[in-house]
Amino acid sequence: MSGEQHDFSHLDRAGRATADVARSPRLAVTLTIGIGVAFAWFLLGAMAIRGAESRPAGAPGDMLLKNLPSLPLPDFLDRFFTLCLAPAPLAGPAVVQASALVLMWFLMAVATMLPSAAPLIRTYCEIADTARMKGEPVVHPLVLVAGYLTTWLAASMGFTMLTLAVYAFAGSGRMLDPAVGLAGVAALLVAGLYQFSGLKQACLEKCRNPFSILFANWSAKPARIFRLGLEQGVWCLGCCWALMLVMFAVGAMNVFWMALIGLFTLIEKQTAGRVASRVAGAILLVWAVALLLVSA
Repeated sequence: MSGEQHDFSHLDRAGRATADVARSPRLAVTLTIGIGVAFAWFLLGAMAIRGAESRPAGAPGDMLLKNLPSLPLPDFLDRFFTLCLAPAPLAGPAVVQASALVLMWFLMAVATMLPSAAPLIRTYCEIADTARMKGEPVVHPLVLVAGYLTTWLAASMGFTMLTLAVYAFAGSGRMLDPAVGLAGVAALLVAGLYQFSGLKQACLEKCRNPFSILFANWSAKPARIFRLGLEQGVWCLGCCWALMLVMFAVGAMNVFWMALIGLFTLIEKQTAGRVASRVAGAILLVWAVALLLVSA
């Protein structure tokens, strides 16, 4: 990328629009991320509808989901949904079902966590635009995004192993149903207590102030920017990994809780202070105690 200017006046309207998207990294990144997040929510929503249809007893929100239209989907998506929603474990190679669960958790990360990285990506684009206007070489922002998502892909593998372990321990009839009893209490306790920890606040500070980190580590080398995305993904994971554990208490395919966690994460990163974190932590701890009393 450079500061070189081009004249696209000879193109038709569609051609000029395409050229503008290609020339503007910020617009290309916004479109790519927007489409990626929307597609992730679409797949998760379709999976949640299939899950609600397969639960005779029903769970909170299932009635609403059952009234939504179930779109015809390709066979490979039906197979993917089956691998994620079926009782654990399915007969056959365990690696196949594990791979499907990794993809499911990764889609959840894209849907809920990638929007909260908007300040980081926007700040990078602003610095990159300034450098590009000066004629300096700039690494495309999507390289930074790729590094960020690689961290969450690795985290998705960890959440998958935890999913298999928790539901084997809990003895739940279905893999993605809420983990009741001690497993659900443990998930809520860990998530609640972590909201008050110093590590949580340290990670939040890194996520709330991306300019100083990006400016201090600026580079024209793609490998360095990819690594910077990885590092920022680690800070984001440090903020949010415990909140993702709440999905074990409410059911991993509960799209309503996914949306709530994603919204809270965005608010938490955009607001200063510890009030939001502490309020959420207190709610989770009270919830854990209530679940313990009910399960006793």
